[in-house]
Amino acid sequence: MTSAEVQPALATAANRLAAAGCDTPVLDAQLLLGHVLGRNRTWLMMNPQHRLSLGQTARFDKLIQRRENREPVAYLTGHREFFALDFLVSPHVLVPRPETELLVETAIEWVNRQNRPVTVADVGTGSGCIAIALAHHLPQARLFALDVSASALTVARQNAAKHHLSSRLAFLQTDLLQSLAGRLDLVVSNPPYISRAEFDSGQVSPEVRRFEPQQALLGGGPQGLAVVEQLLIQAVAKLAPRGGILIEIGATQGPAAVRLARKYLPRVAVSVKQDLAGLPRLLVVQT
Repeated sequence: MTSAEVQPALATAANRLAAAGCDTPVLDAQLLLGHVLGRNRTWLMMNPQHRLSLGQTARFDKLIQRRENREPVAYLTGHREFFALDFLVSPHVLVPRPETELLVETAIEWVNRQNRPVTVADVGTGSGCIAIALAHHLPQARLFALDVSASALTVARQNAAKHHLSSRLAFLQTDLLQSLAGRLDLVVSNPPYISRAEFDSGQVSPEVRRFEPQQALLGGGPQGLAVVEQLLIQAVAKLAPRGGILIEIGATQGPAAVRLARKYLPRVAVSVKQDLAGLPRLLVVQT
C-alpha cells in the first residue's frame, strides 16, 4: 500500500462508496478521512495536496471497506451532530437523525409557552440526544431520560457528562414509563415504530437493517404502532393536567396514530406535524 494525497484519496473513496450504493459518497468519504486526520471538511478542501502517512492511508482504507458494507458513518467515527450538539454514538443506540429535530423544536416551543415549572420525560432516550438537547435549551425544566436498555443509558450518561448536563437529567432503566413515579407535564419520544413487514421488505436501508439495534426500531403490531399504543396507555395515567405528548412516527402512520391517540385520550386536541420534507412526522397531543 502506498500513501496518497487528500484529493485523490477522497476521489477514489467516493467512487468506491458510490459503487456500493451509499447515498452520500462524497460526504461520507470526507467525514471518514477527516476522522482519520483529526481535521474538519474545510481543512480537507483547503489542503488537497496534503500527503497521508502509510498508517493514515491504511486506517482510511479500512473505514472505507466497512462503509462499503454499509456500516453507518456515525458508528465508524463514534460521533453524530444533532441539534447543533455533538453526540457520542455506538451500535447500542440509534444514530440521531435530522428529522427528529422537529420533536425537539416542538418540545422547546411547548415548554416555553408554559408559565409554570414543567417535568419532561424522554422515553426511549437512546444516545440521550433529545433529552440533552432539551436540557441545553430549557434550564427551567426537570428532565427524565428513560430507556429499557442499560447499554443505551450508558451512552446517554456519557453524552450528558460530555455536555456538562448530568446534574440536569435523571436516568432510569424502565420499559417506557412503567417504573417512573409521579406526574409528567410533557412526554416526548422517538419510539420503535417500524413494522416487521416494512423491515423485511427492503424499504429499510442496509445501514439501519444490518447495524442499528432492532429493539429500538421494531414497533410491533401490523402497522408498527404497538409500542406507541403502549406508551399512550401509560402516558394517560402519568400526565398532569394541561400536559402534552410528542411522539415521532413513520411517514405513513399519521392517520393510524391519530386514531390511537383519540382512542385513549378522546377529549383532547390531537394533530400530526409535518417535517421539513412535508412528511407526517410528529404526533402532537395536548390535554
